[in-house]
Amino acid sequence: MDKKHKILIIDDSQETVAGLKGFLGGKYDIVTAHDGADGIRAFENDTEGIDLIITDLVMPSISGVSLIGVIKQKYPKISIIAMTGWGHHPKALASEAKADLVLDKPFEMEELDRAIKRLLS
Repeated sequence: MDKKHKILIIDDSQETVAGLKGFLGGKYDIVTAHDGADGIRAFENDTEGIDLIITDLVMPSISGVSLIGVIKQKYPKISIIAMTGWGHHPKALASEAKADLVLDKPFEMEELDRAIKRLLS
C-alpha cells in the first residue's frame, strides 16, 4: 500500500481548516495549525513527513507571507499553496515569498485538488 502524502493546513479560520480537512482527509494525511507560529512549529517538528503546505496569507502572530519566506529559505523544495481573500497586494507578496501557487478565496475544492496533485507529482 502506498504511503499517503502529508499536508499541513494553516489558517486562523477553524471553519476553513475543518472544510479543507474534511475534503482532503480521505486522500491525504492532514496536520493542522491555526496561526503562522504554530504552522512553523508543526512543520519543523515533521520536516521529513510534510509533503505540501496550504496556508492562509493573513493571520495573527506570523503572517502566511512571513511563514512562506521562512520555510522556503530553509526548505526550498517544499511545495506551498497560499490562500487569500484580500486581493492583489497579499497575492504579490506571496509570489515574492516564493509560494508555488496563490488561490483567491473562495475557490473550488476541485481546483485545489488538481493543484495539489500537480505539485505532488
